[in-house]
Amino acid sequence: MTQTKPVAIIGGGLAGLTTAIWLARAGTPVTVYEKARHVGGRALTEERGGFHFNLGPHALYTKGAAARILRELGVEFSGRVPALNGGYALNEGAKQTLPMGFASMLTTGLLGLPAKLETAKLFGTLGKLDAQALQGVSVRAWLDQTLQQTQTRRVAEAYLRLSTYANDAEQLSAGAALAQLQLALAGSVLYLDGGWQTLVDKLHEAAKQAGAQFVTGTRVTRIEHNGAVQAVQLQNGKPVPVAAAILATSPAEAKALLDDGAQHAWAQTPVPVKVACLDVALQRLPEARALFALGIDRPLYFSVHSATARLAPGDGALIHVAMYLGDATADAPAVERELEGVLDLLQPGWRAVLAERRFLPSMTAANALVTAAQGGYAGRPKPDATGIRGLLLAGDWVGDEGMLADASVASGKRAAELILQRQALAALAA
Repeated sequence: MTQTKPVAIIGGGLAGLTTAIWLARAGTPVTVYEKARHVGGRALTEERGGFHFNLGPHALYTKGAAARILRELGVEFSGRVPALNGGYALNEGAKQTLPMGFASMLTTGLLGLPAKLETAKLFGTLGKLDAQALQGVSVRAWLDQTLQQTQTRRVAEAYLRLSTYANDAEQLSAGAALAQLQLALAGSVLYLDGGWQTLVDKLHEAAKQAGAQFVTGTRVTRIEHNGAVQAVQLQNGKPVPVAAAILATSPAEAKALLDDGAQHAWAQTPVPVKVACLDVALQRLPEARALFALGIDRPLYFSVHSATARLAPGDGALIHVAMYLGDATADAPAVERELEGVLDLLQPGWRAVLAERRFLPSMTAANALVTAAQGGYAGRPKPDATGIRGLLLAGDWVGDEGMLADASVASGKRAAELILQRQALAALAA
């Protein structure tokens, strides 16, 4: 590798931005190629009339890899922990007290006495479970083996959906899902003031200050290689020679960029994690006490994010209502009606104070489910799994640490470290 050729990063989301900062600060020439007009990927925030719309509900785990690495980079973020106590459980079209602590466990009408006792025992032992030993066990198998009461299993599954965004108990790794829930219990999450765009902007600025170059609105169509990376081919342009390349994209996009007909094991039929979201901005909140709810018999989520973070002007409220979709093809109009029904139940009269609304029928929450069949986190591709010298992977489907933003940022850092290690070895050999 020489310093005259840049390292190309394809994808300007959280993984690509993290990689860019790490490399640029080490003195490596970096060019980030982003097909959209703006960097950020799924972490973008849209501002409408003073309301800050994330692409569905987003939360930063305070004890997760992303928060840790952002602090290492000196990238500040501001937010607050949502208060889930006093939340509702949605079951059979009615709202009940959501069991969160001792008092709510006693008073909820959701659970009978045997289920209350079993749920209390489960909550008391969650933090002590050996999640690593359950990486190859599915959530369904773990629930069936561990819990006797149907309602306890449903409550447990609801919290696992909440922490992973995944509604696929048959395939999801119990070890990975429980580790994610333990992470939430250990430090909770933050809703970010101003939305995740604030984080994107700070990462972008940090990368530029370190010397990284950005080419937006331009698609990379192919990675040229002969066992080692040679160049990136731009749409309607000539090949650009590069020292190395990081594919901070989805698995399908990464595979398509190689265009070599090979059966790459790291890109074989991942199961994407999908969520349908109805995001609404209200002039005011009709029911001030209804701030959070979780579906028990249905894979539903409701949260007034503006009650925690600065996302709305004045008395306005910004609400995310979501359905975790699983692997089935959803009827978008039916899903939207069901999400409207959740608002009708929790915030009656919301239509009369509606300021903005946006429906995302099938948003990708994660590019690949962490499955029991693949052995949990151990089965995810490593950043250097391509077998092509100088070609690395990064994203929420790469590496053995965390899910969602945590996986993106952690794999981005690791990809940069591998590039820098190779540079150091090449310098020693010169």
